[in-house]
Amino acid sequence: MTDIMDLKMKLPFTCALLALLAFACKPPRMDTFEKNRNIAHSQWNVADTLPFEVQLSPEDTGYYYNLYVNVRHTDAYPYSNLWIIIHTAGPGDSTTVARRVELPLADSYGKWMGSGVNGRVASGTDDIYEHRIPIQQNAILPRAGAYRFVFEQNMRQNPLPEILSMGLRIEKAAPRK
Repeated sequence: MTDIMDLKMKLPFTCALLALLAFACKPPRMDTFEKNRNIAHSQWNVADTLPFEVQLSPEDTGYYYNLYVNVRHTDAYPYSNLWIIIHTAGPGDSTTVARRVELPLADSYGKWMGSGVNGRVASGTDDIYEHRIPIQQNAILPRAGAYRFVFEQNMRQNPLPEILSMGLRIEKAAPRK
């Protein structure tokens, strides 16, 4: 009789433990990917491309995604925008697709549109601004595997001064139907 009672008491605990173990063995899902890369000496050279790799599981391919570029620069950045080329390759692709993208950083009056950071850069006096700029809404990433994005600066000035970091952010938007 006590063996049956011990079994009844242990059964919910055992089921919960097995459910937790099964959940832990599932591959992780990607809800948000974000990676930022620092620019050496705040001088972005054309030859210094910035690679980003995103791994998607099969469960992640049934969603739309919003893609953003993160830009961090000082107040001394000399332009109101930033042109970059984004090279993209999907899982198993041997070639990349290149797309030239303009990233607006200031309004028509020259006021920075990004959020200011209440800190100072190492040189001492310049404010830092951060931008999260949408580059594609409701993108479809149809295959599981590694997606590779490479950023290349595409401005006339080389090296491009006062760029502190660049980043890629991918957010899960909604399920595809």
